[in-house]
Amino acid sequence: MATKVNIRDVAKAAGVSVTTVSHALSDVHSSRVNARTVEHIKAVAGNLGYAPNRLASGLRNQRSRILGLVSDEITTTPFAGAMIQGAQDAASEHGHLLMVVNSGLDNELERQEISALQQHQVDGVIYARMYNQQVSIPAELQSMPTIVLDATSDKPELSSVVPDEFGAGESAAELLVTAGHRRIAMINNEDDIPAAHGRLEGFRTGLARHGLQLPEDSLVTSRPSTAGGREAALKLLSAAEKPTALFCFSDQMAMGAYQAAGHLGLKVPSDVSIVGVDNLELIADGLWPGLSTMALPHYEMGRWAVLKLLDELENPDAPRVHRKVACPLVQRDSVAPPKH
Repeated sequence: MATKVNIRDVAKAAGVSVTTVSHALSDVHSSRVNARTVEHIKAVAGNLGYAPNRLASGLRNQRSRILGLVSDEITTTPFAGAMIQGAQDAASEHGHLLMVVNSGLDNELERQEISALQQHQVDGVIYARMYNQQVSIPAELQSMPTIVLDATSDKPELSSVVPDEFGAGESAAELLVTAGHRRIAMINNEDDIPAAHGRLEGFRTGLARHGLQLPEDSLVTSRPSTAGGREAALKLLSAAEKPTALFCFSDQMAMGAYQAAGHLGLKVPSDVSIVGVDNLELIADGLWPGLSTMALPHYEMGRWAVLKLLDELENPDAPRVHRKVACPLVQRDSVAPPKH
């Protein structure tokens, strides 16, 4: 069996002291060593197959270099996998391991999972939700450094990050008005959640900037599903003064709007332009023509949450931040000028 390479072996091969090797391979102290020496030591360590003992390092620093991510149902859906990827990338770049647990909306299981993370002595926790919502932070997290991801909490002293829902609605209005539309309707989620309120408020503000309003009969709420979008769009597109453009709460609802338009003999975008929110590629790229949509910044939010947690671990007095991340427009082919 091959003998495991230790830090003294690296020091001997590199011709430097053990302390220099330790500093060179430490994310925290590498700045104390000349950059060229750091590069040399890392190359020697790599050639020897040396793997630093993170556990021993953590015991010395009172840090495990492990972060926990507690989610509700993110890992079981196609919507927010990028959120975990962003968090993992940020953690890995800074020498940390991310442990992900998924409660499936089971509160008792969530408590057990948080307890397991505490037993692994995680340095801090990302408390993540699948969609932007208001949450109560579990009592088990009260004493742990915590960042709230894709939600706002009842604890203003905890930093949080959510999509800019208002901005998403505002940008959708700008896109449609700039294309020449004046009869514009919205299909919104019937649920009482921040995303529904924020997107509607932003959409109205974007229209108002151009002297337009969203009449009461041009706003239909429905279930946040393909069927819900289809039913709402059938109602709007069957009216005598039908809209020439639709802003849909989500890509799923937009897919229902495509189906309704086809059923009524209307073509996208020549007869009706459609915009969604999510940039769920299975839908947005799969529809024909492709759906223009406001992308939810899952990757960016996951990454920001980890970086903010690491900042607060290093600087406990760092100001707490409630961040809103922009939802960029992904343009495809579902928007065109109106016929008349």
